[in-house]
Amino acid sequence: MAGQSCLFALSLTVLCGGIVARAFGQSAWQQRRSAFTIDPEPQFIEKYFPQVLDHFNYNSLGNGTFAQRYLITDQYWRKNYGPIFFYTGNEGDIWDFALNTGFLTELAAVQGALVIFAEHRFYGKSLPFGQESFNIPQIGLLTVEQALADYAVMVTELKKELGAQKCPVIVFGGSYGGMLSVYMRIRYPNIVAGALAASAPILSTAGMGDTRQFFWDVTADYENYNPACKDTVREAFQKLQTLAEQEDYTHIQSAFSLCKTPSSPKDIHQLNGFLRNAFTLLAMLDYPYSTTFITALPAFPVKVVLFAIYIQFSIVYNATGEQTCYNLYSLYVECADPTGCGLGLNSLAWDYQACTEIEMCFESNNVTDMFPPMPFTQRMREDYCAKRWAVVPRPGWLRTQYWGDALLTASNIIFSNGDLDPWANGGIRKSLSPSLIAINIPEGAHHLDLRASNTADPSSVVKARQREAELIAQWVKTSREKMF
Repeated sequence: MAGQSCLFALSLTVLCGGIVARAFGQSAWQQRRSAFTIDPEPQFIEKYFPQVLDHFNYNSLGNGTFAQRYLITDQYWRKNYGPIFFYTGNEGDIWDFALNTGFLTELAAVQGALVIFAEHRFYGKSLPFGQESFNIPQIGLLTVEQALADYAVMVTELKKELGAQKCPVIVFGGSYGGMLSVYMRIRYPNIVAGALAASAPILSTAGMGDTRQFFWDVTADYENYNPACKDTVREAFQKLQTLAEQEDYTHIQSAFSLCKTPSSPKDIHQLNGFLRNAFTLLAMLDYPYSTTFITALPAFPVKVVLFAIYIQFSIVYNATGEQTCYNLYSLYVECADPTGCGLGLNSLAWDYQACTEIEMCFESNNVTDMFPPMPFTQRMREDYCAKRWAVVPRPGWLRTQYWGDALLTASNIIFSNGDLDPWANGGIRKSLSPSLIAINIPEGAHHLDLRASNTADPSSVVKARQREAELIAQWVKTSREKMF
């Protein structure tokens, strides 16, 4: 009976399921940006830039171009003088970022900045080869290096067009976008005067650190609210495994309202991934106020789930109430990112990146974390990627190309992280020099500081934004002095 109660605790609550719903069509990486609260809409104009297809091979495609989307607003700009705030778009539609990164536009209003949000190649509407973009070999032009070169070329040309050659450029980004902001400052310091990298896991995605850390940190988020949670969830997953070994699949289908009765270890593995990601997403979205962008999320959703054990996990996958059951294979697709790649074309692009440069061999083990044992080794990654994309990953490439933790010769980068964010310990948590500054936000979830100001913001994020604004203003001033 205790075991059965535990299983039902898993299906009714701990799944944390209930609250993340349609989110499961996206990866955890995509969630971090999709979780933004919609800010009052700035006056963005959507435009397209004729971008070079291949910046590094003159023979492959000649000087062929594609239409790269970007959004721009000069409503705050002190023309020909104010700085340029450039958002390095990551894995998704650029409007999602632009309409939900309120700190950037708030700061632009104060500092008189021109604001540009650039869409990452192979995402949103910036598809170099249209629907054929995800074919082999076309997909091979999806690399970090190509994306950075896109941004460098775009901002340089737009500065010329707008008569803004003397305007310092500050780059901003969250999660993968934050990684790109770091890399822009490292690779193109002649173009970029400084970078704000929020929740940027530049170490863990470069294959550095403990592969158990990520799900350990997800577990810690729940344990911090209720120390008993970890053991309860761990036991629930163990009970699920026992039922699977007994082939009591009908019981499992009923408990989780599955459309199809599981019938194999593969189906149970899929269910485990499906559930583990629900916990992950709630931990990342653990903001101090309600959000509605993805689905109706209460303030502090992790806390709500732990104290409202009657909540069905359908709140996560079925916020609209339209589904009568859950199809494991349509709501969650396993890929080279253990947190999930999502669905649709954006998910294809992210899967490819996770098979090439972005390393995420994260694993859970039911010992250091509360989740079922789900290894994802380099060998498993290689096998999957060879089969799916005909590529062999090159472990350590990001560390070689973008320095890993050997950043002392870099400058003017802010690394902000929230203690509630399971991605935080994959990034820079301690300042490395007077100009490589780590800002830690005790009550912060995933890049909370990039969100718009809210009356429910904890004092730690208010102070973090103030510090970030001061540093950016100083970088702009110093850069401008060097120009004149």
